[in-house]
Formats: sequence, structure tokens, C-alpha cells
Amino acid sequence: MVSRKPPTRQVHSSRITLTENQAIIAACERFITDVLKPRFLPEIRPTEWNYPVDILGRWHGNRYRFIQRYRSDRPDAIHPEFDAPFARLDWIAPGLFNVVRQRHTGEWRILFERVTLEEALQLIETEILLHPI
Repeated sequence: MVSRKPPTRQVHSSRITLTENQAIIAACERFITDVLKPRFLPEIRPTEWNYPVDILGRWHGNRYRFIQRYRSDRPDAIHPEFDAPFARLDWIAPGLFNVVRQRHTGEWRILFERVTLEEALQLIETEILLHPI
């Protein structure tokens, strides 16, 4: 009796590879340093209220969030610093992302679907709804 293997199916991974993850992080960190910080946070200007002190990114699952960090010097502040995400890249397949914005209500809304990383970063740079406050 001859043993036969069942036909192999081509399975698409729903998980991002470590190599692609690292490439995305590197590209987003360059984008933050070269584009977002010079344009939206060229200097830190303390105010009486909350004021931005940094723009950073953070990876969570298959999502990369762009975050603006705020500081409050008020003695009654609950926390001296807090993070406010403003845009997100949702990895949906190798090389493809949805570009998502966070509304003032905290709800995330997809604005652009199935774009490349280069297109996604260009959209964050040019679309006012995706800018930090």
C-alpha cells in the first residue's frame, strides 16, 4: 500500500513576519524623525495647560500607532504626561495597510484601504485628518 500525502494548500499568513515588522518600524521611525517632528513639533513650548512634548510610534499586534505625547505641569494633573494616538496603520497583508484615524470620541475610523507603506506615510503627511493636534 502506497501512502499518499494530502495535497498541500497555499495558506496565507494573517501574521506579519518579523522581517516585515522591523522594516515597518524603521520606516515609521524615520518618518516621525524626518517629517512629523520637524513639521508638528519643531520645539517644545510649555503652556499653562497640556502641551505636546514628543511624537512617537508604537507597535501593537498588527497595528502601528502614531502618538503625540503631552505634558502638564499643573499641580492638579492626574498624570504629568499622557499619550494621545492620532493615526494608525493596520497591517492587512504583506505590503498592504489600512490608514486609520482616531476621532475625538476615541473611535478609530478607516480612511484609506489597502495602500502600500509609502502611500500610507504620504497620506499621514498630507491629509489634515491624520495630523497630530
